[in-house]
Amino acid sequence: MYKKLFAWIKPLVKPLLVFTLVVTLVLGQAGGALAASRSGGRIGGGSFRTPSRTYAPPSRTYAPPGSGGYYPGGGFGFPFIVPFFGVGGGFGGLFSILLFISVASFLVRSFRRTNDVDGYSDGYGTSGYGTPTVSIAQLQVGLLAGARSLQADLNRLATTANTGSSEGLTQVLQETTLSLLRHPEYWVYAGSASQQTSLPAAEGLFNRLALTERSKFTSESVSNVNNQLRQAATGGELPAAGGELATPDAPGEYIIATILVATQSKLQLPEVNSTEDVRRALSQIGAVPSDQLLAVEVLWAPQAEGDVLTSDDVISEYPNLKVI
Repeated sequence: MYKKLFAWIKPLVKPLLVFTLVVTLVLGQAGGALAASRSGGRIGGGSFRTPSRTYAPPSRTYAPPGSGGYYPGGGFGFPFIVPFFGVGGGFGGLFSILLFISVASFLVRSFRRTNDVDGYSDGYGTSGYGTPTVSIAQLQVGLLAGARSLQADLNRLATTANTGSSEGLTQVLQETTLSLLRHPEYWVYAGSASQQTSLPAAEGLFNRLALTERSKFTSESVSNVNNQLRQAATGGELPAAGGELATPDAPGEYIIATILVATQSKLQLPEVNSTEDVRRALSQIGAVPSDQLLAVEVLWAPQAEGDVLTSDDVISEYPNLKVI
């Protein structure tokens, strides 16, 4: 009986051992991946409040007493018609011309308002009955891990910047773009995107883009947003991802910097295909005036000096980046 049972079990032993070994290896690797951390830094702030507007009532020209009333300055209506009764003996050719001009003016204004509703922009940063148009732009640059001074610059900026004012945010933007422009020899990957939307929709779009990038960090070890500074630990105490320290010249290790900007000025970044495109995009972002700047987010990973992203990390987390 035991011999028959053993003979039945014996063919299953080897596949069972192989299956156990495979499961152990898979779970072990998954556990290691889950245990790895990716530090990230963040600087930013801003507001999407609608700019105040001063309302100027339409001008009216009042006629002297006894002249027959007032003229509201155009348009189609009773006050426009009344003064011309009896001029030249009735409704002559002059009245017909004036009536035609009034109707044409009314139709032109109606047409413009219809276009405004459909997203028409008048060229002065407004759309839809005077609602300001906002440009949302995002630029990402992937650098070799040897660009350690960039990490140091961003870490210093995070702890010292005044992100509670438009002037301070402008300084953050200029310092970040300048730091990136100083390291073109380390640029490997890049990607850009820009679009224009109405002010009411801009904040939601900006927040979605920022959250997408922030979700790629397992922790924000340094954060300075709207002048609220938070630090998990000092740079030297932060652990590296996977528990390994990076070497400055190691191949296949990278730092990714992301700049996200919302501005009332028109900002259309070039499509990035070369280092010259990256240089142009950085110059455009750095030149945004403070009085037009609504919000800024500067994010970089990794934040810890000994932490890096591998080639696999870049491919999986930043698939839209191009090799330049």
